[in-house]
Amino acid sequence: MPKIESLRGGATQAILSADLDIKTELAQETARRWFARTLSVRSPLDPALPERPGRPDKPELVPPKNMKKRSLHTLSGRIALLHALAHIELNAIDLALDIVARFTTEGVPHSFFDGWMQVAFDEAKHFRLIRDRLRTLGADYGDLPAHDGLWQAAHSTRNDLTARLAVVPLILEARGLDVTPVLQEKMRETGDIESADILDIIYNDEKGHVAVGAKWFRFLCARERKDPSATFRDLVRANFRGSLKAPFNDVARAEAGLTPSFYRSLVSVSQS
Repeated sequence: MPKIESLRGGATQAILSADLDIKTELAQETARRWFARTLSVRSPLDPALPERPGRPDKPELVPPKNMKKRSLHTLSGRIALLHALAHIELNAIDLALDIVARFTTEGVPHSFFDGWMQVAFDEAKHFRLIRDRLRTLGADYGDLPAHDGLWQAAHSTRNDLTARLAVVPLILEARGLDVTPVLQEKMRETGDIESADILDIIYNDEKGHVAVGAKWFRFLCARERKDPSATFRDLVRANFRGSLKAPFNDVARAEAGLTPSFYRSLVSVSQS
């Protein structure tokens, strides 16, 4: 495993790694050492951030519209869902690490990095849980195609931390709060309790991740004396090409600090 020289260095090494076992271990070990305060924020030895994260040869990446929909009432359908979730969690590891590594010169408190390294640690845990479940079902990550929309959405906000927070935790992660309870219920209906239990762990952690995003988004808006809801709407319109789709899990979103004033008015705009 590469040597971890600093917080930014460890995060960047994890992003660079195409070996997913090394990527998840680097993410978690960097987090542990950062929490123990045995790492500096930056080092002159830190590698440069890549344009794209390291990835294995598989899965094949295809446009989102080319992804097939499958019934969760079949084993192949449940495997396809778990594979899609594993891909989301893998991207989430790199996105959390990228927020840390890319913005170490932003002038934010150390607690900002505490929050995002906890997110990276959790996402690595989620990826491993889902991958282990896929293997139990006779499959593995890489067996099916996946899409590249998550990283593309983040890449467009690489020069603006406030925009990154608006798009990644407050749009993409918040969407998980909307859809995961429904997926959990469907998994239970099919008798796949083990997969449903993993989704339960992910759902509870994701509330905390959206809360980290909302906290620091509000912090940056307050520092610039901007209205958070209006700023969020402006940034989403400028930086997010997807659509916001109801129904929303308003209760879980509000618990995480994302109130309807942020996103309700965007639905009609994004679908017009």
